[in-house]
Amino acid sequence: MRTPVERLKEKVQKENLWFFVCYLLEKRDRYGYEIRNLVKERFGFLAGNVTAYKVLYLLNHDGYVRKSSKGNRVYYSITQKGRSQLKKARKFFGEMKRF
Repeated sequence: MRTPVERLKEKVQKENLWFFVCYLLEKRDRYGYEIRNLVKERFGFLAGNVTAYKVLYLLNHDGYVRKSSKGNRVYYSITQKGRSQLKKARKFFGEMKRF
């Protein structure tokens, strides 16, 4: 049985994968497989392959990231709209520190 803290971590991480994706794209353009691996390396959890690409698809569809082809890879970059949401999320997380 998982502890309440383990469940909290899973909810924050996997159900808010967009935040981690946008954070990584803020630094530079990246391709899907690279993003998924960096999430594991830097944040300590592995998003499902389908989940990661679904999040990228939705972010692109809603205008938070943009995709472009370079060779045989599809790269993603954060848009101004995505940067705005990332900034708001950071502010929210900062306010949560009061706990």
